[in-house]
Amino acid sequence: MTDISMIEAAAERARGIVRRTPLLSSPFLDAVAGRRVLVKCEALQHTGSFKFRGGWSAVSALPEEVRARGVLAFSSGNHAQGVARAAERHGVPATIIMPADAPRLKIENTLAMGAEVVLYDRAGGEDRNEIGARLRDARGLTLIKPFDEPQVIAGQGTCGLEIAEQAAEEGITQATVLTCCGGGGLTSGIALALEARAPGMVVRPVEPEGFDDTARSLAAGTIQRNAGPEAGFCDAILTPAPGGITFPIMQRLCGPGLVVTNEEVREAMRQAFDRLKVVAEPGGAVALAAALFHGEALGKGPVIVTISGGNVDRALFAGVLSA
Repeated sequence: MTDISMIEAAAERARGIVRRTPLLSSPFLDAVAGRRVLVKCEALQHTGSFKFRGGWSAVSALPEEVRARGVLAFSSGNHAQGVARAAERHGVPATIIMPADAPRLKIENTLAMGAEVVLYDRAGGEDRNEIGARLRDARGLTLIKPFDEPQVIAGQGTCGLEIAEQAAEEGITQATVLTCCGGGGLTSGIALALEARAPGMVVRPVEPEGFDDTARSLAAGTIQRNAGPEAGFCDAILTPAPGGITFPIMQRLCGPGLVVTNEEVREAMRQAFDRLKVVAEPGGAVALAAALFHGEALGKGPVIVTISGGNVDRALFAGVLSA
């Protein structure tokens, strides 16, 4: 299981490689939210999302002879790019299984980083696990899961170490930390880091409407699943259920989950662009949406939010801004 020592070791391996992303603020966002809002901008991370942290952590932790055979990942885009970039930096092959309906930008970026991309028909029911098992066995590849993987969680936890340091520099030791949540890798990693470094902060996961499996799981005390396919506006964080590793961490350390509407996400994307000059993809903007429009559920005090990624297709982003 991931713990603070693994997160600290991941941070050491990441030194000089993973960016220390900024903690941004805007008086305009504070006015909308009715409180101080600080934004941890992982859209400015390598590959445009926090996923590079986990990808680098997992690839760099492999024994050299295992890593040399290559790595395998399943992803709709951001984890794909994170693993592909980490593999490229290590000079080893990466094979990424992606849904054919993933955003075109994410597919193109993954290819540009030297990975082999294998597309599958998600809507038609094709099973990525079967494809992955066949490739893994045939090539001797190591599977790096997108969130339910201890070294990936440790890598995402390095974001939490930075939040603790940067918030302290702002004089903040107590805050609500809102995370964009799919399977829970970022949320659980940040929660573990803050438990050790900033115990006055409470992490709360945020999800889009229709994909509130983590919020329902935390409320029920057992893992709940979404009924629909993993496709929608906030594609980067649409998962069927929280992970078997991530959920117990979130259950122990996190406050109740929050759920935002797609229109709230669109407005958060516009606000991030107008006030911070940051491009946020839909899944990367859900935490900011909760801070801006669900303040009644947050209690008092400052809020720290993640903008977890900025890999949005140009036409979609232009449509959001022009609305």
